[in-house]
Amino acid sequence: MKRVLTYGTFDLLHYGHINLLKRAKALGDYLIVALSTDEFNAGKGKKAFHDYETRKMMLEAIRYVDLVIPEESWDQKISDVKEFKVDTFVIGDDWTGKFDFLKDYCEVVYLPRTPEISTTQIKNELKGNQNG
Repeated sequence: MKRVLTYGTFDLLHYGHINLLKRAKALGDYLIVALSTDEFNAGKGKKAFHDYETRKMMLEAIRYVDLVIPEESWDQKISDVKEFKVDTFVIGDDWTGKFDFLKDYCEVVYLPRTPEISTTQIKNELKGNQNG
């Protein structure tokens, strides 16, 4: 069984996220999603609209996702790859080169983002609608 791992906050879940998860799952048989916890996001200066449990529940309902685990620190990636016997690490191409250190442990794939959608774009549009 080929195992694939990706990371993210997956806040304001949208079709760009679904597209990423679908393409990630196509690279293997079992997709693991490491979901940023609320505490980890706070440490990065981010606050998700939905709390961790809600985001986890939504991800678990997506047919491409086999397992959701917590992402609690930047440093857990190597241990996750080893613990879950990951064959392929997948992340959006906005991170190109940032996770090449994982190539010693598994294949690393940077997938193109869905260009016309992002959580930041949704948040900005919602702010604009509140002001107008």
